[in-house]
Amino acid sequence: MKNFKSILVTCMLALGALSISAQDIHFSQFYLSPLNLNPAMTGVMNCNIRMVANYRNQWASVLRSNAYNTYSFSYDQRIPVGRYDYFGIGGTFWGDEAGEANFSTLTGKLSASYSKRMGGYRKQANYLVVGAEAGVAQRSIDFLQLRWGLQHDGFGGFDGTAPSGEELVFDRDNFIFADLAAGLLWFSVFDENNSLYFGGAFHHLNRSNQSFNSDDEDLLYSRFTFHAGGEFMMGRRFGLVPGVIVMSQGPSFQVNAGTSFKFLLGNGSSNQSFQFGLWTRVSNKIESGVLNDAAILSTRFDYENFSLGFSYDINVSPLREASNANGGFEFALAYKICGIERRGVYCPNF
Repeated sequence: MKNFKSILVTCMLALGALSISAQDIHFSQFYLSPLNLNPAMTGVMNCNIRMVANYRNQWASVLRSNAYNTYSFSYDQRIPVGRYDYFGIGGTFWGDEAGEANFSTLTGKLSASYSKRMGGYRKQANYLVVGAEAGVAQRSIDFLQLRWGLQHDGFGGFDGTAPSGEELVFDRDNFIFADLAAGLLWFSVFDENNSLYFGGAFHHLNRSNQSFNSDDEDLLYSRFTFHAGGEFMMGRRFGLVPGVIVMSQGPSFQVNAGTSFKFLLGNGSSNQSFQFGLWTRVSNKIESGVLNDAAILSTRFDYENFSLGFSYDINVSPLREASNANGGFEFALAYKICGIERRGVYCPNF
């Protein structure tokens, strides 16, 4: 029975790799992957330069060495404009590989933003940010590694020469396409430790063709993202850092929501703190309703210009019988270079 469940999950995930209408990559620690979240986040920071690395490993309990792996690297910086405003420029590279068929996506993008102060003064202000990004991506798959349900005997065996029952015609196993996105962000900073923000992004504006058959057209669904959050100190050393992200892409949607509990360390400066968080991820099971997909435990440690984050997804969906409730492990590392240019509190502490 255990082998059958593993085979069932493998088939589902392999088939899912060909379903290009599925959602894009996602990170549970979306707040530590700002340029993947919204191009308007480019350059929005309290320092001058930011470098971020993210890694996610998912379904290792079922697929073992064929687990899904996602990684991302980004660089962005802000450039002062006039007395209060800023330009932001940045670049992002991410890769994703899924399952035995090595269904993979590699993406490189450049982004830019403009932050305009809409009101307030030096240490308490409201900003509107407009951002855009453009890049190229490559998708590929190893067709010879695909497995289909009719090729399994139901007892843990597999015969790759058996008829698959699928009439598939593919004439390219990789292709390159352009990708465009735009976003908006509004944030209000009340003081060094209290802030509020919300924004939205529109990814895949150009809806590139994703078919592995050059004679067919299968357009990539556009993705709409709404996100909001903030930081609210409840005492001299304790605060709440809530957040929510809502993503809709074609027939799929996903909601991540929760809060982290923040504790200031050392002399009580916001540059030294520890957080632990409780989050949940809700998504839809296409044509059959909504399900609670995962409970997420997270930690974060900030020391001066370094931020280190870990999270673990506990699978609570019906797939938990095969996954043993194991979901995804995630790691994030951010480093900021502040320099000498400071003009007071400018943005939330992402």
